[in-house]
Amino acid sequence: MKLEEVTSKPGRRYHDACGAAHGLDLIGERWALLVVRELMLGPRRFGDLKKDLHGISANVLTQRLEGLEASGVVRRRKLPPPASVQVYELTEWGREIEPVFMVLGRWAARSPGHDPTLPISAVSIMLSFKTMFDPVRAGEAAMVVGFVFDETAFRVEIADGKLEALRGQIEDADVTLTTRPSLVAAAVYGKVPIADLKAEGDLSIKGDVRVLERFTDFFHLPEKAMSKT
Repeated sequence: MKLEEVTSKPGRRYHDACGAAHGLDLIGERWALLVVRELMLGPRRFGDLKKDLHGISANVLTQRLEGLEASGVVRRRKLPPPASVQVYELTEWGREIEPVFMVLGRWAARSPGHDPTLPISAVSIMLSFKTMFDPVRAGEAAMVVGFVFDETAFRVEIADGKLEALRGQIEDADVTLTTRPSLVAAAVYGKVPIADLKAEGDLSIKGDVRVLERFTDFFHLPEKAMSKT
């Protein structure tokens, strides 16, 4: 499918020279930006994308991937043996949207209508750490925190006032949580005590719990915007 085929259908284009308008031509379709989100930490299989995008149908996911591929945001490739499976990943240009995504997320979190208790994916919670990280609170902290969601490992490393989040190796983590993304969100953003979440089950911790407790203090949701009456 060519880009002109994706954007020439009625209602698909704004016909506006503004770069932001063209950006919406590319990623403004429902689900498109969330598909991009799920690829920000590396390539994913179709089935994994569908599982983590709650409510999307296989047909709509196929359409969004085709459109993003046609626009140059996403590409397909086949992993080498022994995996030999097809995956989708962001192109180099596609990855450049990450800071835009982070600014949008932080801005929208100030909405009185934002509900942080809704379902959240593993990639989304990792990206939220990059968005909400407070280097002032972190100070000179240096730590590696590991997360395991459905046997997929994620690594969050903090050093020199900077945070990096990625999929992969966590053997050297100071503390590792094996749990669900929603429970991590409850601990980090809801400030629910770790002991309370652990008592509920579906959460195990390996390593220094004190590191985890310190880690949760580096992230706070922004104050809500007050609407004028």
